[in-house]
Amino acid sequence: MTIGFVGVHYPRPEYFEEFVARVGQVAEILRSRPGCLAARSWVTADGAAVSTVEFESQGALDAAFADSREQLAPLVVFDEREHRPRQVFTLESR
Repeated sequence: MTIGFVGVHYPRPEYFEEFVARVGQVAEILRSRPGCLAARSWVTADGAAVSTVEFESQGALDAAFADSREQLAPLVVFDEREHRPRQVFTLESR
């Protein structure tokens, strides 16, 4: 069963481009991890930045985040650049 992860971020307009770059960096880091099938960054018409990743298994996803903790920490911190809390969803294929 594959596992998906979706993060929806709501950056303030003045931080939009910076946020899109950060989401892209997260995708790049996760793409390099074993078991990663896909990692992409997206934007919506209303100014959200979205990250999607897909892994072979929950174990591969967990290992990727654990192994990447130091690289990801400065990129995924929630602060005043977001005007509302991000939404995070974990999905599993059926």
